[in-house]
Amino acid sequence: MSSTQDITALMEATDGVSNLNEMQRQRLEAMIGTVQEVVGMDHLVHCLENGTSHSGNDVIQCYVGFEPSGKAHIGWKVLSLQLRRMLDAGANVMIFLADWHAWVNDKFNGNMDAIQRTAEYMEDTFRALLHHPPEGEGAGELQFKWASELMESGDYWARVLRCSKGATLAMVRKTFTIMGRDEASSDHDLSKFYYPAMQASDIFEMDIDVALGGMDQRKAHMFMRDVASKYGWPKATCLHTPIISSLKASGSRMESFDHKMSKSDPGGALLLHDTHEHIRKKMRKAYISPDDEQSPVYELAEHIVLAEFGEICVTPDPRFGEPSVWTSLDDFRAAVMDGSLHPLDAKFGVADGLAKGLESVHAHFSEHPDKLDIVTELMNS
Repeated sequence: MSSTQDITALMEATDGVSNLNEMQRQRLEAMIGTVQEVVGMDHLVHCLENGTSHSGNDVIQCYVGFEPSGKAHIGWKVLSLQLRRMLDAGANVMIFLADWHAWVNDKFNGNMDAIQRTAEYMEDTFRALLHHPPEGEGAGELQFKWASELMESGDYWARVLRCSKGATLAMVRKTFTIMGRDEASSDHDLSKFYYPAMQASDIFEMDIDVALGGMDQRKAHMFMRDVASKYGWPKATCLHTPIISSLKASGSRMESFDHKMSKSDPGGALLLHDTHEHIRKKMRKAYISPDDEQSPVYELAEHIVLAEFGEICVTPDPRFGEPSVWTSLDDFRAAVMDGSLHPLDAKFGVADGLAKGLESVHAHFSEHPDKLDIVTELMNS
């Protein structure tokens, strides 16, 4: 469990923040207040202060990219809560459906039809997660863009080559974690060495002001900023959200991305489509110890349940305790560690909060099951 950057100290140290009026400062705090890391905040501050953006208008463009690769797990909830904050703060949110990137990364064994059908499911999933915001290119609106659209442009491919120029194979190998791969995994496949250049080019070509991603995308964003410095191109501010650990992860493993929750490990991952009962069943087996301050249960509590609802409601079996409400992660964790809150009750309280936050997703796909059914069929074929 990585430490979170001191956002207050960062704001005090960033030029231009003192020039923001109260409303501009509130927008900034809404956009960055709960992320784990901010890189290059000066551009976002400049946008807010001057009413400008990389595209030349007054709409701050926030982007997050996803490979269509199957059903969504609970980590998407962390990103969607941040996207909702961006929308509420007046940014335009673009969800970039990286179909060709998924093809490069061998998702669905390179079956582009399956990848694109999954991308359509992802559009519906994010509409439900974000509670169906207005769609368009304006402030506070949501839009979807596909990598396929950029691929048609010769200018885009010229940009990819420029981003590749000067990048050594050793440098690119170090970024392979953005694809969920180790450094030695792709020497037999040249296309994977273009992946970081493609991801950087996406950001440049779409005039992105804020690039959002989990901490696992940090290397890609730093590659993008290095390329921008080389060519004098505008740099996007980068916001990095925490990574949710596998339910099986112990505290000793939480300092690397090896602990990351993955839907390829059914016992260690919570899917957005899990029922309330199924979430409780999985959470029953989640790692938590009164002797360990770190646990995936605490991560889920902090970054999802408390972030969305401001409280964790614990309702134990009446034979074993009274209901309780927790508004502080520190107090919640301390109660588990001193024995005043049973670990199983803590798990179930978090599970109940997670299930509540997924009600909009379940309601949407209950009424419109077609795209989810297609992905289910693709994953079972």
